[in-house]
Amino acid sequence: MSITIKLATEEDVQAIGAISNHYIEHSTCTFQVTVQTPEHYLGWFRQRSDLHPLTVADENNVVLGWGSLSPWRPKEAYRHSVEGSVYVHPDHHRRGIGRALLSDLINRARHLGHRTLIGGACTEHGGSLALQEALGFEHVGTLRSVGHKFDRWLDVAHTQLMLCIPTRIVEFPIVAPGPLFPPPLATARSTSIHIWL
Repeated sequence: MSITIKLATEEDVQAIGAISNHYIEHSTCTFQVTVQTPEHYLGWFRQRSDLHPLTVADENNVVLGWGSLSPWRPKEAYRHSVEGSVYVHPDHHRRGIGRALLSDLINRARHLGHRTLIGGACTEHGGSLALQEALGFEHVGTLRSVGHKFDRWLDVAHTQLMLCIPTRIVEFPIVAPGPLFPPPLATARSTSIHIWL
């Protein structure tokens, strides 16, 4: 059966939590160090808004991975920026699930009107950074020794994808034919252009 990317439901939260806890215990792809309870994940799910969806990769009603859009920073001026997260079940790597989840998040972020999508990863995870680059993210900086897990200091590379949402439309009137405006220009059917800000 094919894999479907869909909005998560409460029935998916247990599987999402299990995937997350695996990486908390075994990986530097998350800087969380304490395994979380099912109640924590359920509360986290219920607090999400329509602007910050949680998705899952589903195959035959089995969750193979999850993705989310979250606020980049809590202060109000950051409200048009979001951070993307993707985690794939360790038994289902190299099936294109991470790419499918991240591609879906990009589309959702655009349709929701967000201006920019922030990504990144611990520099130990070159595959994650390569996937982001392949989908259009640009490396915008690296923070040195900002994480400490498994008795070692960790660097974080940040990436960014501008979503190119038109934030203002400037209307131009139809121009009547005349000496300054020959018919091909004056009869153009387009009456507006998008200003990409």
